[in-house]
Amino acid sequence: MSPAILKIDALSKRYGGRLAVEAASLRLEPGKVTALLGPSGCGKSTLLRLIAGLDHPDAGTITLGDRILAGPGLFTPPETRGVGMVFQDFALFPHLSVLDNVAYGLRGASRAERRATALWHLDAVRLAERADAFPHMLSGGQQQRVALARALAPKPAALLLDEPFSGLDAHLKSEVRADLLATLRTAGAAVLVVTHDAAEAMLMADNLVLMAAGRIVQTGAPDVCYRRPATPEAARLLGEISQLPCQVSGGVARTSFGDLPAPGLPDGPAQAAVRPEGAILGGPGVRAQVVAHGFGGAFHEIELDREGQRLRLRLAAAPPPLGATVDVRLDPMHAAVFPMQG
Repeated sequence: MSPAILKIDALSKRYGGRLAVEAASLRLEPGKVTALLGPSGCGKSTLLRLIAGLDHPDAGTITLGDRILAGPGLFTPPETRGVGMVFQDFALFPHLSVLDNVAYGLRGASRAERRATALWHLDAVRLAERADAFPHMLSGGQQQRVALARALAPKPAALLLDEPFSGLDAHLKSEVRADLLATLRTAGAAVLVVTHDAAEAMLMADNLVLMAAGRIVQTGAPDVCYRRPATPEAARLLGEISQLPCQVSGGVARTSFGDLPAPGLPDGPAQAAVRPEGAILGGPGVRAQVVAHGFGGAFHEIELDREGQRLRLRLAAAPPPLGATVDVRLDPMHAAVFPMQG
């Protein structure tokens, strides 16, 4: 199928009285990997099922190229959408060989053509030598690669992956992720990966879609979303933050740990979100006390107290001793200021 942009516009879905997805809009581009990130229960999997055609939306449209897949009075079934999906549990057929699993969705071709296509895709994921094996004979990472080969074999214009690394051991994730990304980019499909792991999303994606409570709260490149979150919820989705109450006056937010730029914000109470790397020890700055220590392997974590407010920092160097008083200043590149909610 030729490359096409997958467009989701104002998509909504209710289950009884609960709104699972509300007015979600996003674009998936050919050859690009987009990560859909959010906490459990926020609507990520529901949105994926709507795009795949496994659920009917209550409102909104889904368009692939110039084809409307779902909209008012129109619904295209999953098997004719040109959208592939890799499920969280991989959903391989246990009674079929690896080769037959990959060949399963290749309709309208001869047996020889199906076999050749399946072998080509297994070779692409480095599993051609296991073609005659059965799923239970494979490791979790190998099963995932078979599921990916099966999804890619019909050459879908878009590919959806639901928590693709959740069942893998930690030491396997980086290796499998690298293999997966290489295969996905070669395929040229528009890819949407659902995850709740912020580091995983930022490492693998060209674009992020951040979701909370059924709504998309921000989209953009990973570095932009991380450094310039649109809301406090978006900031929290991409990692730890220290929340500091502050007062905005004349475009400057004043916190207990120093000032931050707040252009365009109205004067009055506000809230600052500071990343663990968003403060620098050493003057000129304000004085604060070290009240907690932690060791994270590649970094040391400390917590500072000033005027009853707490700020968490991560340091590459050895930390100052517990109870020490230090100078600290905020780094605007790793902090954001938001109007007070409510």
